[in-house]
Amino acid sequence: MFQNVSNDSVLGYAQSQEQPLNILHIEDSAADQALARLSLKRGGLACELTAVDSLQAVSDALKTRGFDLILADYHLSGFTALDVWELVRARPAHPPFVLLSGAIGEAAAVDIMRLGISDYLLKDQITSLPRVVKRALEVHEARLARHRAMQELAASEKRLAELTEHLHTSIEQERSNISREIHDDIGGSLTAVKFDLAWISRNSPEGSMREHARSALEMLEHALGASQRIMQNLRPPVLDQGLVAAVQWLAQDFERRTGIAARLRTSREHMEVEPALQVVVYRTAQESLTNIHKHAQASRVELDLSDHEGFLTLEVTDNGMGLGPQARDKPQSFGLRGLSERARTVQGWLDVSSQAGKGTSIILTIPLADTQKT
Repeated sequence: MFQNVSNDSVLGYAQSQEQPLNILHIEDSAADQALARLSLKRGGLACELTAVDSLQAVSDALKTRGFDLILADYHLSGFTALDVWELVRARPAHPPFVLLSGAIGEAAAVDIMRLGISDYLLKDQITSLPRVVKRALEVHEARLARHRAMQELAASEKRLAELTEHLHTSIEQERSNISREIHDDIGGSLTAVKFDLAWISRNSPEGSMREHARSALEMLEHALGASQRIMQNLRPPVLDQGLVAAVQWLAQDFERRTGIAARLRTSREHMEVEPALQVVVYRTAQESLTNIHKHAQASRVELDLSDHEGFLTLEVTDNGMGLGPQARDKPQSFGLRGLSERARTVQGWLDVSSQAGKGTSIILTIPLADTQKT
């Protein structure tokens, strides 16, 4: 099927051509070989044609040099252009393939092009060959550019995923370090001060000094409670007791703080899960419960934690107002995106199911390694 090419496009291509085109011409008629060469020359294309007339010669030519384009008759002695195409398409980054024939109908040519052949031209229209060749080369270059762009995008996404994983790992490590420092240094110092103030309070006579000591003790209790909450948020010690215990503590703490009923179901009482996976599941449950408290207007939350069939799965479901498409796509809505990126760092994925007025379900799925104990 011949596609028209604008004069500007053809002119631009002719101006950009610096080296002669290497064309493999598969044709068993010397007269037709000469006609093709003459037509390309008259069209202003500098070409070097390598003419072959057997499948073996085609194979040998493809092995010995690179070609910018393959031009083939359909019916040849002992084989057809389809046989040639099978040879060509198996080669990586193969050149465009143009069919030039006088013995094939348009319907058959269209069917052939669906196989991946670039274009076709009837021999009685051979004066249009330069345009068809230029068009095939331009389309081929556009496809190569698109392929390169996709490869660059994939590489960029891979680098971004690696950076995200590194950032999450670094953040969790820093959280753990800060939590340990609060526990060892600040917590220890505050506890020592508490003992001293308690001694002062017990041994001071009734009056302003004892009142000041009692007031200071109350403030100190508040500071100790705040340091405990900060440590829990940074790196909860309950994770050392296992993933099930940590998620159970989250559900109980959520219900105590918010008054929203929270129920946890698990596939077993204890799951031996790698620390990196534990953190991802814990943070997903934590962020999901935080979002429910802030936005869902729910009265009930159900958490389901399972490690069946080689997958670690956490599902957090509420009966709240649900999420609309606008809420998910808000420019500054990073909660769900952050959870999705966190899931990707452990080769997992996040699914969100929601209907207006019927609640929301957030499902985290992480494949477990073959060596993971369940």
